[in-house]
This record gives sequence, structure tokens and C-alpha cells, in this order.
Amino acid sequence: MMSGEPISEENKPRWYSIKEAAEFLDVGEPTLFRWMREGKITYRKVGDSTRFWRQDLDAVMDVYHSEKDLENVKKLCPMCHVGELVEGVFRSTGLNYFLPKKTKFWTLQASNIETQAFMCNRCGAISHFGDTKKLGTLLEKMNSAEKKVADEKE
Repeated sequence: MMSGEPISEENKPRWYSIKEAAEFLDVGEPTLFRWMREGKITYRKVGDSTRFWRQDLDAVMDVYHSEKDLENVKKLCPMCHVGELVEGVFRSTGLNYFLPKKTKFWTLQASNIETQAFMCNRCGAISHFGDTKKLGTLLEKMNSAEKKVADEKE
């Protein structure tokens, strides 16, 4: 929109009052006030008036995906929840890997888990996803090694 251009009702941002926001989210006003205190929802103050944008209300909703939807989760931006992600490689001074915290030094190379990167075409957020199968294998090895050490101490 260019400056000097009149704001039409279609271009005007939709503001929600406390009452309207509670109705939109289907929660009570005390719940909305609690979320505001706990920092779970973004709100705006205009003088003494509290207002919400539609994006604020949409962002407070958590989505829990089933096992069959795990691959689809990778296709949604974690910030703006839009499905316009571009797959790519996240680079730094070298390749980026995830390394489990309790990994022994001698297993350092075998413990690197490659990550897959996606960038949101809309907001620019970057998501990383690692190889969960390799992580599971590493955790099994770590647990069996810890159990073996514990057994040897007995």
C-alpha cells in the first residue's frame, strides 16, 4: 500500500478485543488473561486498551501431529505455519551435525547425525531435521555401554 492511499476495510488490519479474542479461541477471559501474564500469547496495548491481531490468536494454537503426519510437519514453517518451505543446505565453516550430549570421544565421528534444512519462503525461518533412525541406534548403543559399565562395577 502506498502512502496517501486511503485505507479500505479490506486492507485494514483486524483487531480483536479481549472479549472477541476469548470468543474466537473458545476460552474464557480469565484464561486469556493468564496466558498474557505467562507470556503465552502476544498482545498489543493502545493506551489502556488491549488488542490482538488475528496472527496473534492463530499463533497461540499448538498443533499436535500423529505419527503418520511426521513427514508433513517438515513441510510447515514452525514460526508462521505456512507450507512454503524450500529445502537446502545450512552451511557454516563446515558441515553442521547434531551430536548427542553424552557421546564418548572415540565415537565422535560415528555419532554425527546429518541434518536436513528447510527455509520458509515467507518469513525466512530455518528448520533443521535430523536422522531419527541414526539417533535411535546411537541411544541404544549408549544405553547398552552404560549398562555394561554398571554391570562391571558390581
